[in-house]
Amino acid sequence: MPKQKKQVKNKTSLNKIKRCKPFGRSKSTELSTRGSVKNIENAPQVLFPFDNQQRRGLNLESLDSSGLNAKSKVFVPVVGLDGRPLMPTKASRARKMLENGRAIPFFIKGFFVIKMVVKTGKKVQPIAIGIDPGSKMEGYTVMSEFHTYLNTQCEAIDWVKKTIEARRNARKVRRYRNTPCRKNKYNRSRGGLPPSTKARWDLKLRMARALIKLFPVIMFVVEDIQAKTKEGQRKWNKSFSPLECGKKYFYEELGKLGQVITKQGWETKELRDLLGLKKSKAKLDTKFECHCVDSFVLAYSYFNSGVLDNKNVVIVKPLQFHRRQLHVFQPSEGGIRRTYGSTVSLGIKRGTLIKHPKHGIGYVGGNSKGRISLHSLNGNRLTQNAKVGDCKILNYSPWTIQMQKHKKPKKQKRNFCEQI
Repeated sequence: MPKQKKQVKNKTSLNKIKRCKPFGRSKSTELSTRGSVKNIENAPQVLFPFDNQQRRGLNLESLDSSGLNAKSKVFVPVVGLDGRPLMPTKASRARKMLENGRAIPFFIKGFFVIKMVVKTGKKVQPIAIGIDPGSKMEGYTVMSEFHTYLNTQCEAIDWVKKTIEARRNARKVRRYRNTPCRKNKYNRSRGGLPPSTKARWDLKLRMARALIKLFPVIMFVVEDIQAKTKEGQRKWNKSFSPLECGKKYFYEELGKLGQVITKQGWETKELRDLLGLKKSKAKLDTKFECHCVDSFVLAYSYFNSGVLDNKNVVIVKPLQFHRRQLHVFQPSEGGIRRTYGSTVSLGIKRGTLIKHPKHGIGYVGGNSKGRISLHSLNGNRLTQNAKVGDCKILNYSPWTIQMQKHKKPKKQKRNFCEQI
């Protein structure tokens, strides 16, 4: 007798799943990847869900089981044939595509991506970036409704004020020398922002421009800084005034890259407490709970749902170059000043990511006696005697990038009394 086929249970529910439209959005509601800021101060705020409100397939009662504390994964950005960003993929799948010859390794601003060499579909999911500004450290999170793709913690630029002061003092000394000098020029306009403040916000813009080349981003959710100056408290004013001054400039420039939504600090804290996430007080640490937890909450607020399946943090440290300093300030014996300061070392731009057969991957530093110095991604010097011909150029990067994987806390062993 022929075996009877087993009946499929819930056949109607399976058919409904197949007929569902992807990503839960219609064509009329899809947002473009470019936009402008309209009424930044009154930007539309995404309402926080209350206890009796349901999300898209996610209930507040089952937050832990929905994947907020899922196992950390590593995602690799994908770029199409035309250079447009596609949806990221898992590291294991990216490895298979590289072995099969469907993709090639590629670097964009120091970030490792794979570039497809075959035609692929152009449908992508909406992706949002949460930005948590800070005076010392900043957090960025790239996520969609189903995955958390990237957590980045970037060090803020804090050396501009000291370098401008050193340049001013050197200029004063030169004018007192018995040498010909040009007349002092009128101070050119810088947009009403001090150089140190503008450098801080420009770094955030460079990070945003780099991330939209890796992911199909449609929205930026930024925590709005509300800091008021206080009379007689110089330390407080010195810490918060640079961030408060340049935020309008930052919002206008960021609006040219995509749509912008601002959130207040108390809104971020309410949703963080609602999700059961805790923030660390160690501001200079490199863990997810320090700054990326707030950037995750900001991106989460746009979708009102999400999965925290990636707690790995990518540490970004901007490189400092002495661009206009032609020689050292203090001369050596005989009044000779050796050359110092440039952006090029023996024809290679400083900060270029290279691969050396002996020292591995690093970036280019200074040069001396026909050799160049190489530095590791940690900033440590590898060598000063590297030949230009031995270096394979990968990509130029204005910062160093280092991955720090998330480590789960070890379970503490219970003592004998607790076991009883």
